[in-house]
Amino acid sequence: MARSAPTASGGRLKQILKYALAAALLGLVALIVAVGVAIASLPDYDELAQRDDLGQMIRVRAADGSLLVSMGPTFGRWLPYEQIPRTMRTAMIAVEDRRFRLHPGVDPIGIARGIKVSLQRDDKVRGVSTITQQLARNIFLTNDRSFGRKVKEAILALALERKFSKDQILELYLNRVYFGGGAYGIDAASRTFFGHGAETLSLGEAAIIAGLVKAPSNYSPTADVEAARARANVVLKLMVDNGFVASSAVAGIDPATIRLQPAPKQNSVRYFTDWALPQLDTLIDETSEPIDVWTTLDPGMQSAANRAVNANAPRGAQGALVAIDRDGAVRAMIGGRDYVSSIYNRATQAERQPGSAFKLFVYLTALENGMKPTDTVVDEPVTIDGWRPRNSTRSNLGPVSLREAFSRSINTISAKIGEQFGFGTIADMARRFGIGSNISTYPSMVLGSSEVRLIDMTRAFASVANRGVSVMPYAIRRVVTANGRLLYSHERSDERVLVAPWVAAGMTDLLQSAVLSGTGRAAQIGRPVAGKTGTTSSNKDGWFIGFSSGLTTGVWMGRDDARPVGGLQGGTAPARAFHDFMRVAVARRPVEKFETEVPMPDWQLEPDEQMWDQPYDANLVGGPLVDENGMPIGPQPADPLAPGSLPPSGDPARGPDQTELDRIFNSPPPPQQQQPQPRSEPADPLQPRSDPAQL
Repeated sequence: MARSAPTASGGRLKQILKYALAAALLGLVALIVAVGVAIASLPDYDELAQRDDLGQMIRVRAADGSLLVSMGPTFGRWLPYEQIPRTMRTAMIAVEDRRFRLHPGVDPIGIARGIKVSLQRDDKVRGVSTITQQLARNIFLTNDRSFGRKVKEAILALALERKFSKDQILELYLNRVYFGGGAYGIDAASRTFFGHGAETLSLGEAAIIAGLVKAPSNYSPTADVEAARARANVVLKLMVDNGFVASSAVAGIDPATIRLQPAPKQNSVRYFTDWALPQLDTLIDETSEPIDVWTTLDPGMQSAANRAVNANAPRGAQGALVAIDRDGAVRAMIGGRDYVSSIYNRATQAERQPGSAFKLFVYLTALENGMKPTDTVVDEPVTIDGWRPRNSTRSNLGPVSLREAFSRSINTISAKIGEQFGFGTIADMARRFGIGSNISTYPSMVLGSSEVRLIDMTRAFASVANRGVSVMPYAIRRVVTANGRLLYSHERSDERVLVAPWVAAGMTDLLQSAVLSGTGRAAQIGRPVAGKTGTTSSNKDGWFIGFSSGLTTGVWMGRDDARPVGGLQGGTAPARAFHDFMRVAVARRPVEKFETEVPMPDWQLEPDEQMWDQPYDANLVGGPLVDENGMPIGPQPADPLAPGSLPPSGDPARGPDQTELDRIFNSPPPPQQQQPQPRSEPADPLQPRSDPAQL
C-alpha cells in the first residue's frame, strides 16, 4: 500500500501529459489548417504591392513644380528590394526585428523575452511583433490590442512567410509602412523629410526613418525634430550592437547635423488650393490613383501678394488679392490676412459693393455707344427719380472731358451716362464681362451699389487689357498620375469678342489716365499701368483693380462685418498694395505700352450698308457671345469668327475683303444720337440716398 500513492500520482501525471500532448497536436493541426487556409486566401504579390487601400494622395504643385500642399496619404516610388539601400534594410531590421532572417514569421524568443521584461517591470504582458506580423496588421487588420487580433496576426504572419520570401516581405514592409507626416513607404518618407528619393539615403538619414515606425506621431520630424534625432541615435547603437554596421562607420554621424526638408508653407496658398481642387470634379473622371495637380500659381508672386496685403491692410480690416495673367492663369490669390485664423476666401466667395470700380462698365457702355475720351461732358447737379448723386468733393466742375470725368471719378457724369444709355444696358455690359452676381438696374447702380466678387471684377479688367476679348480664369494646368499618365491638360477656352477693339482701347486710355493723374496715382510702378479705384459709402470697402505688362491684379480691403474703416479709400491702402505687389510680379517682364488709339475705319457708309449704322452689339454676330451670367458660350453655327466662316476672296496677305464682320468690329459708331430714354424705375428703397461710391 505504501507504493500505491506514487503509482497513482505518476498515472495522473501521465494522463495530464497525454491530454496536453493531444491538445498540442490538435492545436498544431488547427494552426496548420488555419495557416493553410490563410495562404490560400492571400492575394498575390502584385495585389499586395498596391496602396490604393490607404486612400488617395493628391499633391498640388505650383507652376514651377514646387510642392504647395499634399493631401491624403503621401506615396513615393515603389522601390524593388534591390534598389533599397542596404543601410535602410539593416537599420529597419536592427530596430524592429533583429532575428528577421531566422524566425518563421513569429519570434518565440522575442515573445518570451517580451513577457519576461514586462513581468520584471510589473507591467501588463505584451508580445513583440515581428516585421512580418506588423505587415500583416498593416494590410489586413486593425491596431486594437485584443487577444483575438494577435492570434489572427500570428496566423497571417506564418502564412505570409510560407507564400513569400524574406526579401519580398521586407520590400512590402518598407514600401507600405507609415512613417509619419502623411508619408507611407521609405521613398515618400525620404522625400518628405529630406527632399530626395530613398535610393540615395545616407546611414544617418536611414536611421532617422527607421526610428519613426515605433511611434510616427511622436518621432516624426514634422512633429518633433529633436525626438526624431534622439531616436536615430538609438537606431545607430542597435545597428552596431547587432553587428549590422561597424562602430567606425557610425562614429562620425551626428543626427543633429542632418539637414531636414522644411515643410511646405500652407498658409496663404491654401486659399488658392481650396479654390482650385474642387474643379477636379469637372476635369477628370473619379480615380483612386495618386495624382499630381500642376497649377498656375507662381510662388514668388504669391509671397509678394501675401506681403503686400498684410503690410497695407488697415488694422482690423481684411484684405484679398487675385492676379490673372493674359491667358487667364491665376498667378496669385490671397483670400484673407491669415488662413489659419479664417479659411473664408474673400477673393472668390465674398460679394461686396465695388464702388467706382464698377464705372468700368458705365464707361464701356458710353464708348460702345459712340462717346470718345476727348468728348466734353458737363459736371452738374443731377436728379434721377429723386436720387441726387454727389461728387466726393461736394462740388461740380462744369464742362470736362470724358477722360477727366473718369480720372476724377465724377459721380454725376456716371449718373448722366446711365440715364442716357439705360441702366439695364450697363447691367448687361457687366454680365457680358463675367459678373455673375445680381446687378441692380436702379440708378445708383452706376456708382457700384450692387455686390460683386473680386475675382469676377479682376476678370473683367483682364478682358479689357486683352483688347476686349474674354479671359477665363483657370488654376489647373494638368493632372498626372504617379507613374506619369496624363489625365488632363488645360486647353485655352474659346475666346469671345466682348467689345470692339477700339472700345477696349478707349477704355484702356481712361484707365491709364486714372493712374497717371486721377484717383489711382498711388498704383504707379514706373511702367504703364491702367486701373481704377473704388470706395463705398462710409469707407466700408476699398478697391483697386489694374493691369500692366499682361498681368491684371485686383485688391479689396474692408471688414467682414461691413463696418466703416477709418481712412480706407481705393486710392490709399488697396492702391499701395497693388503697387507693392506689381513691382515684384512684373519686374522680369518686358515693359509694354498700351494700345490706346486703335484706328477706326471710314465713317462714310454706302446707302446699302446703312443696316450696319448702329452701335456695336456682340450679340449681332452668330447669336449671343455670352450667357445670362456673362460666361462665354460655345461657337454658334453662324458665327463669323468660327474657322472657315470667312470668304476666301481678298488679298491673301491681308485676309478677306471688307465683310459684314469688319463693319461691325472695326467701324466706329455714327455720331451720337439722342436715344429714347428707358422708363425710369422707382428708387430702390434698399440703396442709400447718399452717394455709395466716393472714388
